[in-house]
Amino acid sequence: MIHLNQPNKTQLDALINHRQPDWQQQHNQEKSYKEQRHRFMLKRLRLQTLIMLLAGVTIIAYFLWTNPYPEGKMQALKIGFIVEIFILICGILCKTSIGYRFPDLIFLSLCWSVTCAVQIDIALIFNNLEPRIGLWSLMFLTQATIMPVLWRMHLISQVGTIICYLLLFTIYRPILEYPINFYIEQGLYLFWTCAICVISVFLYEQLKKQEFKASKELEIAQQQSEKLLLNIFPEVIAEQLKQQHTTIANSFHEVTVLFADIVGFTELSSRISPAILVELLNKIFCLFDELAERHGVEKIKTIGDAYMAVAGLPNYHDDHAIAIANMALDMQNALTQFNQSNNQYFRIRIGISTGPVVAGVIGLKKFAYDLWGDTVNTASRMESHGIAGSIQVCQTTYALLQDKYLLEERGMIQVKGKGEMMTYLLKGNRGEGNRQ
Repeated sequence: MIHLNQPNKTQLDALINHRQPDWQQQHNQEKSYKEQRHRFMLKRLRLQTLIMLLAGVTIIAYFLWTNPYPEGKMQALKIGFIVEIFILICGILCKTSIGYRFPDLIFLSLCWSVTCAVQIDIALIFNNLEPRIGLWSLMFLTQATIMPVLWRMHLISQVGTIICYLLLFTIYRPILEYPINFYIEQGLYLFWTCAICVISVFLYEQLKKQEFKASKELEIAQQQSEKLLLNIFPEVIAEQLKQQHTTIANSFHEVTVLFADIVGFTELSSRISPAILVELLNKIFCLFDELAERHGVEKIKTIGDAYMAVAGLPNYHDDHAIAIANMALDMQNALTQFNQSNNQYFRIRIGISTGPVVAGVIGLKKFAYDLWGDTVNTASRMESHGIAGSIQVCQTTYALLQDKYLLEERGMIQVKGKGEMMTYLLKGNRGEGNRQ
């Protein structure tokens, strides 16, 4: 009976490295957007503070120039000084931890320091309650232009200004200088100024959210494509593919190639369902993939139930034969453990050969990184002419491994397309004894 453990993660999950759920991605994007908007607000608040200070200086200078009375000049200077000090305090707070934590409050403070504070000061000093609609509109337009985020804060600042004036009007009950139609007209202009500011900020922020989301989705897609590319090609080859459109082909003087075939798997395919068969094969090859990564070996491809890997390319290292030998021995052990866990009796036949190869990328739509040369053919023959449950190596590989590994001479065998060849069976590491 075939017994399967809990299903492995799918190949796609492995390729894109555990893709986050949609709700979590959306939460992360919202958090990232708010952080970006927070930094944007602090920068723009500092800019707005500087502009308001400069604008205040020009307005104070105008009133000093146009007011013919010394007392009036002093009172105008007093109001301007109070407002400028208030704006300067807001600007200083922008650079502190308070400003970093409460930028919304500084935003409202900057607005009301010009609209409400000026209105209150004029009422107290001059006993004048004419609505300063021109000044209010300038303030609202300035904030909507310089800081087109947080439309609710814009609305609150506008409503707060109107409420402040209505409270002053209720307390003082002044006699207005102009007919009621004048104030209705000014109020209509103010209403549409406020409405346009809030709507424009709302639309701008929605657009920025969409742009931010699109850029994040593009970034995630690029990261996933990068991971996908790195799972298909070695990192060096992936970089070459991104940077050049010419044929990628390289010669390597000496590498070690491994072919492995699961004995009995083809026969099993006639007795079990395709889904279970593929799941078994996937679990086995996932184990081999982990071993390849651990030993610094490049997986080249799988062909049915055969597995091909190479050490020593694309980045050359002189212990390529050792890396392949260690991987081959670990593949035997991994399959033994797999059989015990899944109530199976698979055996693996492995062939290894060392020598020169040519490696490159072929294909038009479905690219593949592959190897060519006599070394590849010899490794394939070492596997196909090998013994089930054994690792067969050629004479060249034997010469590189004989000092560190236990190898048994198999003798001369007839190899298709090669004639007679001396072969050896890799039994284990000398330091560990026989690993089988």
